[in-house]
Order: sequence, then structure tokens, then C-alpha cells
Amino acid sequence: MANSAVVQRSAKANPFEIAQAQLDKAAAKLGLDPAIHAVLREPMREFHVSLPVRMDDGAIEVFRGFRVQYNDARGPNKGGIRWHPDETIDTVRALAAWMTWKTAVVDIPLGGGKGGVICNPKRLSTTEMERLARAYVDAIGRAIGPEKDIPAPDVYTTPQIMGWMMDEYSKLTGVYSPGVITGKPLSIGGSEGRGDATARGGACTVREAARHLEIDLTKATCAIQGFGNAGQFAALLFSQLLGCRIVAVSDTRGGVYSEQGIDPEAVVKYKMDNGSVINFPGTRPISNEELLELSVDVLAPSALENVITEDNAPNIRARIIAELANGPTTPEADEILHRKGVFVIPDFLCNAGGVTVSYFEWVQNEMAYYWGEEEVHEKLDRKMTKAFHDVLEVCLRENVDMRTAAYMVAIQRVAEAMKARGWV
Repeated sequence: MANSAVVQRSAKANPFEIAQAQLDKAAAKLGLDPAIHAVLREPMREFHVSLPVRMDDGAIEVFRGFRVQYNDARGPNKGGIRWHPDETIDTVRALAAWMTWKTAVVDIPLGGGKGGVICNPKRLSTTEMERLARAYVDAIGRAIGPEKDIPAPDVYTTPQIMGWMMDEYSKLTGVYSPGVITGKPLSIGGSEGRGDATARGGACTVREAARHLEIDLTKATCAIQGFGNAGQFAALLFSQLLGCRIVAVSDTRGGVYSEQGIDPEAVVKYKMDNGSVINFPGTRPISNEELLELSVDVLAPSALENVITEDNAPNIRARIIAELANGPTTPEADEILHRKGVFVIPDFLCNAGGVTVSYFEWVQNEMAYYWGEEEVHEKLDRKMTKAFHDVLEVCLRENVDMRTAAYMVAIQRVAEAMKARGWV
């Protein structure tokens, strides 16, 4: 059974209302112009589509899909497409807002968007997934494009799905258009270094946070909640690049713990072979709730939103929280963690490595010239390190928490673009 701490979303924890509350807090601190504030509280445009798909048994099933284009003052919208049975428009709105701040905080010339389809991909065949991917592009094709809105993979979507979407868009336009979608297979314009980019960018921010806090990461412990793509790469890279000892990992079925440490490569292989980390040899079982409250140096929530709340925040004992997931911490929990002195690297800074390398992919597609993996890693490190210190500078100067500081940096950049374009 899926652990409720990972998948439950309470009625009070509406993700878009959380995103708006976070914006409001930073806007008040900035003394933001009321007109700019009003524009930034809502998406600029959104699309709701019905997607009729012929299933393998010949029946037609109609899926609901969304695309939200939040703000494109700084450039074309950018953001992933999620396939999830519990997808909601408010989740997509919140993620589109966070993408707007994410692209701004790492200072890349893009806006923020997000897409979603209500479906359970685990119950779809490969051919059904392809037909759904193409139906989605057929429905929103006129609203996306390399100079308008550039989707990417997200929860339960893959490079192959992006490949189908790029192909469908190219058929619609009659022009080969690799730049319409990022996160594609390398053979059709994907970028080296995209697979582990989210976790690698997160590792850069954890490294800089540890330097600021004077924590020796080679002696540090780390727990990772959520063991999908980002969580698995985090286990590998936090160990390889930072020297952290991984003591706990978990997925929707439960978790495992070992004070002596867990071999990241072995547990990733075990997860791939068995579908879960539970019963990994040499460990004891641990629930997702227990993992979040472990006494560790680095806690990396890497699953869904709203897992750190006012109920469990008083029990959080990590020194650094690296938010690889989107929206894992509620505003009420933020206040508690700040008072406790927990150093939170906010999601739209910590996990911005993915969109940064997606931006690199788009740039490479547009100029038809591709970089090697080492060059991508170097460029990513520079971007993430500068972004971290831009935010830390505001955090220290204004005496605010890192999330508010990140919002202040991002909002100011978007506001400047809106003014320069004469929108307000």
C-alpha cells in the first residue's frame, strides 16, 4: 500500500494557494507594485483539453489534459508534462508558477509553464501511451513551439514520450522541430547530461550550503524520501560528488535504513530489479514519516508535494533540507523550520538543474550544435552556484529565510522584464 505521507494531499494544502501565499510574502517584503503583484498571482493563460484515445481493445477513452502558461515576460514558457491519476489543475497552476520563479532565479531567458494529463500510465500499454502523447500535442499544438512554450518530461513521462510529442508537432507544422520539446532521446536532439541534471544541480546547492554552514559533507549523513529519477540520482551523486553517507531511502511502498550507510549503486539496482527499495539487504524497514524525522545532516524530499507540514515540522532534525521535489514543504512548516534554524534550500532553486539543462538542450537544438557531457556539467555547476549565492546574499542582507530570498530574487527579475516590455 502506498504510504500516506507521500501521496495524501489534504484539502487545506491546495498547492496553488500555497504558491500564491509564498508570492504574497515575498511581494510584501519587496514592496512590490500592486499591479505587478496582481498580474503575478494568476496564470496568463491556461488550456483545458479532452483527449479521446483509442485503446488497444478498440474502445475510446477520453482523458483530461491541461497546459498552463504562467508568465512569459522573460521568454518562452518552459515546463514539464505530468501524467498522474491524481493530477489537478491547481497542481499544474502551482507548478507553472514555480517554473516561472525557477527560470528567473537561475537567470535563464524563459518563462514558466506546466502541463498535465489525468491518467495512470502504469495501466497503459506502450501503444496507448504513444496515442495519448500524440493526442495531447494535437490538442495544444497551436499553443506551443520553440518560440512560445517548450514542454519537457515530468512525473511518469519519459524521453520516449517526449520523442513522440516532438514528432507529432513536427508533423503538424511540416518542419522538423527538435526545439519544441526538451528531455528527448539523444538521437533526436536530446542533451548530454539531462538525465541526472535535477539531482546534479541539487548537489551543487547542497555543496554551497554546507560551505556556508561549515559542514564537512564527507562526514555527513543523508536521507532521501522518494526514490524515482531525482531520488536515485541524488543517492548516487550526493555520495560520489559530496562524499555523503546515505543512511535511508524510501519510495511509495516504504523505506529502508542503515546507520552504517547504504550502497547507492546497489540500492538503485535493487529498486530497478524489484520495483521498490523495501527489504533491501542489510537494512531495517522505516516508514516515510520516520525517514523525514531522522537525525541527519541532509534530508532530500524528492517525491510529491506537501510532505513536510506543521504536524511533522517540529520533529524534523535535519540540518539542511534539499527540496528536490516540487512544493514538499507547506508555508506553516516553513515558519517552524526557520525558527528551528533548519537551512532549507527551496525547491525552485534546489531542483532547477533540470530546467537549466533543458534550457541548454533548447539552445543546442536552435543552433544545431551540441556540447559534450563535461561541458554541460561545467555550465550547470556555474549556473547553480551563482544562483545559490544570489539567493544567499539576499537571505543574509534582508534577514529572511532562503525561500523568501529566492522569491525576492526571482520576482524582481520577472517584474523588471514586465516593466521593460511596458506591461505595467
